Amino acid sequence: MGKYFGTDGFRGEANCTLTADHAFKVGRFLGWYYGQLKHRAGSDEPARIVIGKDTRRSSYMFEYSLVGGLVASGADAYLLHVTTTPSVAYVARTDNFDCGIMISASHNPYYDNGIKLINGSGEKMDESVIRLVEAYLDGDLFAFDRHWDELPLAKRDQIGRSVDYVAGRNRYVGYLISLGMYSFKGKRIGLDCANGSSWNIAKSVFDALGAKTFVINAEPDGYNINKNAGSTHIEVLQKFVVDNQLDVGFAYDGDADRCLCVDELGNVVTGDHILYICGKYMKEKGLLPGNTVVTTVMSNFGLYKAFDELGIEYAKTKVGDKYVYEHMMLNNNRLGGEQSGHIIFSKHASTGDGILTSLMVMEVMMDKKKTLSELCQGFTFYPQVLKNIRVANKANAQEDEDVQAAVAEVAAALGDSGRILVRESGTEPVIRVMVEAEDHDTCEKYVDQVLEVIRRKGHAV
Repeated sequence: MGKYFGTDGFRGEANCTLTADHAFKVGRFLGWYYGQLKHRAGSDEPARIVIGKDTRRSSYMFEYSLVGGLVASGADAYLLHVTTTPSVAYVARTDNFDCGIMISASHNPYYDNGIKLINGSGEKMDESVIRLVEAYLDGDLFAFDRHWDELPLAKRDQIGRSVDYVAGRNRYVGYLISLGMYSFKGKRIGLDCANGSSWNIAKSVFDALGAKTFVINAEPDGYNINKNAGSTHIEVLQKFVVDNQLDVGFAYDGDADRCLCVDELGNVVTGDHILYICGKYMKEKGLLPGNTVVTTVMSNFGLYKAFDELGIEYAKTKVGDKYVYEHMMLNNNRLGGEQSGHIIFSKHASTGDGILTSLMVMEVMMDKKKTLSELCQGFTFYPQVLKNIRVANKANAQEDEDVQAAVAEVAAALGDSGRILVRESGTEPVIRVMVEAEDHDTCEKYVDQVLEVIRRKGHAV
């Protein structure tokens, strides 16, 4: 990860760690860079860059700042307005844009925001370009065989323009509807839109497919995104599903690139459950190339036990849907994701897509004629305890022989009935210790056992 951009974009508190000036400069660089690429390829056409935003109050400020930078560098900025991250990826990929930008801090509170960059293939931006953006932000840009103290401004007829492109968002909605293999007529479906990007999209899709749709948290005011709503507060949807006797519920996060579910009994269905349900279904249908599902190291131990029972192979990547997708592309995998609900169906999308995930779960329910709780049978979710400890030096704490011995002792004690995972945070001076076992008390005991060694050896701060 870089100085500004992490695995999911440049994120921070609006006008504190992420400012309008940052956004203007990101726009200046991207407009200039992609214009240069076109010019050097012999084209006189301006760079075309598509932008979407979520419902945060600050998203308008960042949108206008980005547009100002883009057009000042000679690019044309196409505005999808309030929309989802996967819709920006879809439009960038299908409408021949040079790149896409999504303004969102995903599941974070309203006062945070972020700038996510998407390449012309609808994938997360290439690291080489991210490094150039960061170099420009720091005033130390070397590109196209020379140093640039400042980027040239477009003049006269070379100045760019902004274009209303809500039609692109509408085409994305049509695309989702086209993926519906079955009518949902007679199904009572709940949607928690987190007062975010999905608020004006998700209901349209489910209504078009015939569902009786019940929606909560679809009244954004700029401040209530993710507030006691959406996939990070799934308990709200659990109660709503039970109280209204719904067949199923789907909860999205702020930019709708992830989805968690609630079954008809009010139970939470995590991203790991979704991987189990869809992986099993795709294997039965002959739609799982390599007989492999891609997970991260944080997927539940129970998922791997269930896959072993089904004879499904699995890969484990670092945490982050970016790494899941990279592995999928390298190995021609069709299904991958995270426990948090970022699920990637690579046949249909180049990123996690919460609404698409809902449709894929509904397809299995309709085809198998089973409830969601019935589809989850065969997967036992193991209790999981994760604790963080702040340390002076992450590498030293991880490599300490006594810490490693403590971890090995826990792993041996768990055997094949659980697991321990110790990893460094990618953004904080923190070590994360996670244990999964057949009961919660065992998890607590072994996590605390390792944390005590870290403290005793003087690594904690």
